[in-house]
Amino acid sequence: MEGTTEKQRNRRATTHEEEEEEEKPKVVVIMGPTGSGKSKLAIDLASHFPVEVINADSMQVYDGLDVLTNKVPLHEQNGVPHHLLGTVSPNVEFTAKDFRDSAIPLIDDILSRNCVPVIVGGTNYYIQALVSPFLLDDTVEDMDERFLGDHPGAGQQQTELASEVDNSSYSYEDLKVIDPIAANRIHPNNHRKINQYLSMYAHHGVRPSKILQGKAAKNWGRVDNFRYNCCFLCMDASLPVLDRFVDQRVDSMIDAGLLDEVYEIYTRNADYTRGVRQAIGVREFESFLNLYITEASDEGNHLIDGSMSFKLVDLADKMLKENMRLILNSLTDTQPKAVLKEAIEKVKLNTRRLVRRQKRRINRLDMLFGWNMHSLDATESILCQSDDTWYAEVVGPAVELVKSFLNQDPTLVPDSVTPNSTEMNMIQRDLWTQYTCKACGDKILRGAHEWEQHKQGRGHRKRISRLKKSREYLSVEQHSS
Repeated sequence: MEGTTEKQRNRRATTHEEEEEEEKPKVVVIMGPTGSGKSKLAIDLASHFPVEVINADSMQVYDGLDVLTNKVPLHEQNGVPHHLLGTVSPNVEFTAKDFRDSAIPLIDDILSRNCVPVIVGGTNYYIQALVSPFLLDDTVEDMDERFLGDHPGAGQQQTELASEVDNSSYSYEDLKVIDPIAANRIHPNNHRKINQYLSMYAHHGVRPSKILQGKAAKNWGRVDNFRYNCCFLCMDASLPVLDRFVDQRVDSMIDAGLLDEVYEIYTRNADYTRGVRQAIGVREFESFLNLYITEASDEGNHLIDGSMSFKLVDLADKMLKENMRLILNSLTDTQPKAVLKEAIEKVKLNTRRLVRRQKRRINRLDMLFGWNMHSLDATESILCQSDDTWYAEVVGPAVELVKSFLNQDPTLVPDSVTPNSTEMNMIQRDLWTQYTCKACGDKILRGAHEWEQHKQGRGHRKRISRLKKSREYLSVEQHSS
């Protein structure tokens, strides 16, 4: 229309954008570190809303290891439908793309029944893949082809490159030669990510860093690109309280049959980079099971042979499982007992480390990308183990937040205002900057946010203080790529 003014056109564009925002399906997302009460909160919300839960824990999606992965038992689900909980074969790799592609139709189905989809889990990259239209830093199949096609050389000599890389050992040193920027971004022992980056290079002839710093990276995490209208509930608790709770939970898992589960899936020299075997609590028992099963086999060779019936094999398995518990509870200090106790302590230590990683990643999503997390502190309820405290300090506030969200309270809709392009570019560069802390034994920090958190940590400050007092202070070096 010729008579339409610029102001009218802008008003119509704004109205159209608002309508699009309103049309986005609403989902509730419960995030937080392990042990903070995410699953319990989701089930309790079902007393107030027609809730269906979609599990977003990368280990709980697998069938098996129910105790070790801390799946909510059926009798504790209180009739609340749970999806993607123990439904995936334990031997396959269920990627962020797989999760996204499985969760989207589930959400559509839940919404069609006028129910509220509640995404629950501590695997943040699953949730990122679901809510954002961009997949960042996953397998080459996860990359949108329109981004790959923008780069010169994509498709050139792909067959030769694929053959060259596919026949290699997929080592960290190979990645450093091909793409030092991408190599700086991951740990040298992260073989899964090394394989993904080298596959990306092999099949497209483009360095992973160039792809991941391109259009997908600029848009990843931006709230105005969200696939859904999200209400983020972030469970939290103080680290000392979570540490004690994690240790107690591991002990409870041992009593509940964790050792039996690990024994059932044990195979010598197993691949711990795929499927459910990646779970904390599997690899840690490898040394003990190697020792224990070898000794048990030597002692039982006169009973076990190739003609042994299934019934006797089952009986032998039960005896071996019972003997593991006897070893743990024995008053005598033996080598198997020492190795077993060390394995249990490793499970506790690695779980505490996981808690810290999860908290850092959530802080990054909140601070760098403006995900507008609504924090719910479970510290007191964990400490006193009181249902009254849990409902007063966690469930009650969560119910009010979800009510406001479902009633379209604008304060609960993720802020559509995003950093300007310069700020976004600075953030992306920061995520790719590597810092080395000499004071903490050449500890590698990736990204300015992680570096700042490390400098504020109690351990780092104590080391700096000791070094200064002994006049051996070494300046902290920063390496950027």
